Amino acid sequence: MLTNSQWRRTAESIAIPIGALLFSLVLFGLFCAAAGVNPFAVYAAIYKAAFGSWFAFQNTLIRAAPLMLTSLCTALPAQIGLVIIGNEGALVIGGVGAIAAGLVVANSAPSIVVQIVMALAGIVAGGLWIGAVGALRHYRAVNETISSLLMNYIAIALLNHLVAGPMRDPSSLNKPSSFPIPDIDKLGTLPNTRIHYGLLYGIIACVVAYILIQRTTFGFAARTAGGNVKAARIAGLPVGKLTVAICFLAGSCAGLAGMVEVAAVHGRANESLNANYGYAGILVAFIARYNPIAASVVAVLLGGILASGSILQRQLNLPDATVYVFQGLVFLVVLYSESLYGRFAVFKERATDAIAPTSATV
Repeated sequence: MLTNSQWRRTAESIAIPIGALLFSLVLFGLFCAAAGVNPFAVYAAIYKAAFGSWFAFQNTLIRAAPLMLTSLCTALPAQIGLVIIGNEGALVIGGVGAIAAGLVVANSAPSIVVQIVMALAGIVAGGLWIGAVGALRHYRAVNETISSLLMNYIAIALLNHLVAGPMRDPSSLNKPSSFPIPDIDKLGTLPNTRIHYGLLYGIIACVVAYILIQRTTFGFAARTAGGNVKAARIAGLPVGKLTVAICFLAGSCAGLAGMVEVAAVHGRANESLNANYGYAGILVAFIARYNPIAASVVAVLLGGILASGSILQRQLNLPDATVYVFQGLVFLVVLYSESLYGRFAVFKERATDAIAPTSATV
């Protein structure tokens, strides 16, 4: 049972992100008004495109699947005190690895085997990509935020080189792409829906990540190292191995997102893999306060916003990139809201709360 102090901390961790989102809506409304559009009409259009019908909600869930997975690329390393923003690069590398492995076994194995091989290839490729960031951080003291950001550009350049060169399908003229995987080897959809099985991958990954961090000795060791690395070393915890391991797990989640995009959406690797799901996953992790379960919920909300870009363009004559303005505003406000924790008296632990357990013991 939660104590009074724990309830206050829980309420604070919920209230401040919600307040940040509401304030972002106000700022976005002012932006829309400056563009000559009724803000309430914009909000109504976003809701209609994201949640207004079963068809719209399916589009939202399709976009939420990669967001759940890429958010873990930031949420997991945060447990050990690292700020990783290489989600987009890990997704791209995971997609490239998945399509390369899938094409090798596509015509000589059952479809379930092909999908498993693609998933493993995406997981390993993305894990090694971000695992290298963790190794650089621990063994060479290279800042993980800068290195992971720069590795995004390396991954995108590598993707463009491969699909325009060694992996290019000669029939892809206007948009260089790899050879496609056979339709039979693609990820299927949930019964009576258009939602691919990647959504289940995302939900399962978030649940497993939560259990790993909150209910295992590995997660406790990672959180201990994240709270005080010197104390963790004194206690004999292998901080270096923990750092590399948790970065590998983080990258493997984003790599699996790349596999999902290749095997369920595009069917091949091309520049469409670089769809900014990785960068949006950073925002999901920040809003969710690095909680994997909360990230799955936030991913649905942000997926709905991303799904509304085309309807804003068609109905209100706003640019398709308007949703990215909203996303950027949310990101800035959420970053600022980090400075508000511990400042509101209503969420602070009262002296009576701290004294009560002692008095009861006496």
